Amino acid sequence: MTQVAADDPHPAMEVVLARLARLRDQLDQLTREVRDPLAIRATAVALLHHKVPSVSWTGFYMRRGDELIVDAYQGPVACLVLPAHKGVCWAAMDRGQSLVVPDVNEFPGHIPCDSRTRSELVVPLFGTDGEPVGVLDIDSTRRARFGEAERAGYELVARYLEERGALGTSGGAP
Repeated sequence: MTQVAADDPHPAMEVVLARLARLRDQLDQLTREVRDPLAIRATAVALLHHKVPSVSWTGFYMRRGDELIVDAYQGPVACLVLPAHKGVCWAAMDRGQSLVVPDVNEFPGHIPCDSRTRSELVVPLFGTDGEPVGVLDIDSTRRARFGEAERAGYELVARYLEERGALGTSGGAP
């Protein structure tokens, strides 16, 4: 396996996937007995935000009607509501696929919640009916911080959360 520094912004794909797979496994160990979806998402965000280098914001936006509403997150104060079909998060929801944005300033309709953000990765989250119910959103102050390796790794975490039933509201069973 390739050895890289912990803060290398572009480690090899296998290194990134291994790191995020380990974090998914840690999340499973930490939340195995937890049934509250919000507690699971909050733990996921804390783990990812503090264990993945060079990220400035990590969190969820969940669909409520025609809006995406901020959910569990770590980082600077976020946009609380994302209006329908605008910005990177809605683009990922509307397309039903993850988006890697190397330079947010070049993305049409980008919503600048934090003016320091330069790159973004958004992974849509799907409910049991296969429809998008929210997104996992990761920002960095570094341009081109995310690539295909990060996309694939964060998708591992998203699929885990879907399988756990961790996308509903508090109080429900997974």
